[in-house]
Amino acid sequence: MAFLRHIETLVPEHGYRQERIGKILGQRSGSDRTKRYIRSVYGESAIEKRHCIVPDFEEGFSGPSLYVDADGSPKEPSTGERNDAYVAEARKMTPEIARRSVAACEGVEAKNITHVITVSCTGFFNPGPDLLVIEALGLAPTTQRYHLGFMGCYAAFPALKMAAQFCDLDESANVLIVCLEFCSLHLQNKNDLDTIVANSVFADGAAAAIVSGQAPPTGVRGYDLLRFASSLVPEGADDMAWDIGDHGFNIVLSKYVARIIGSGIKELIDEVFAGSGMTPEEIAKWAVHPGGRAILDKVGESLELAPDQLAASREVLAQYGNMSSATVLFVLAEVLREADTKPGDSICAMAFGPGLTIETGVFKVV
Repeated sequence: MAFLRHIETLVPEHGYRQERIGKILGQRSGSDRTKRYIRSVYGESAIEKRHCIVPDFEEGFSGPSLYVDADGSPKEPSTGERNDAYVAEARKMTPEIARRSVAACEGVEAKNITHVITVSCTGFFNPGPDLLVIEALGLAPTTQRYHLGFMGCYAAFPALKMAAQFCDLDESANVLIVCLEFCSLHLQNKNDLDTIVANSVFADGAAAAIVSGQAPPTGVRGYDLLRFASSLVPEGADDMAWDIGDHGFNIVLSKYVARIIGSGIKELIDEVFAGSGMTPEEIAKWAVHPGGRAILDKVGESLELAPDQLAASREVLAQYGNMSSATVLFVLAEVLREADTKPGDSICAMAFGPGLTIETGVFKVV
């Protein structure tokens, strides 16, 4: 038995309207054709606002910054410079969300945390964020800790599965998961459509989850983690990928990703539910990682979902964009906040990443 007892979310102080980000990136491109592409892509993104650790899109900002020289001209920072910015912000936000998550989880104190799992794909340093959590909470040096790196948007699921396995082995276990992503550090000043699409959806944010072998107290909402499944769609391997370049991470996010996911999702979901004693029709809501509007549209269409079943995913996309691994935890938190969510509701959560990987979980609201 494993229960998701609490989800905490945190975003950087800088929050920008989507149209402002698009306008400034269009100005930096220096190309009328690129400006037209950006206006079209950003206008159809279904994103209203995103948060970033960079101040570049503030009203009146002229530099210098990671992407702007002292004279106000655009620059392409090195991968090292981008990673330095990642480390500086991670050292601030990781301790903060760790403390906040434990403080807000009724019935769990810092001394009860037995395992720490940190997740990130947007930067590197070692000793890393897992040690920052240990120090911030004053945990014993013997606390088990793990870091899942460079996996992408689906990485919250391996973390949740690890946590559930720890709790299955020891019902007194309390596992703290921290997903921390600063995607804005890998903005690219390129004019190809894949880069424009990637620049239009990715954002910064962090989410923490506490998974326990004990159910939450009466009256406190959470999830019973019932079932997980993993799958690959190899024909999409080249359509969602990235590698490390000299000027940040080179991201491929093809417009075909949504079509590939949509065409295979029905068969995958049938496999997920096979032998579970449940059917997809019993799912009240779907917590789908909002990798982009087209992905949500294709999943909803393929599974014949009612609009309210994807409402939490669309709300997170609108208010936060795609924060890689942290995003699905934002969606699960939003589901719990919705007024019509009630104990006993079955929830199917889903996220996608390189491979093309599809991770799925079936949870019950408690």
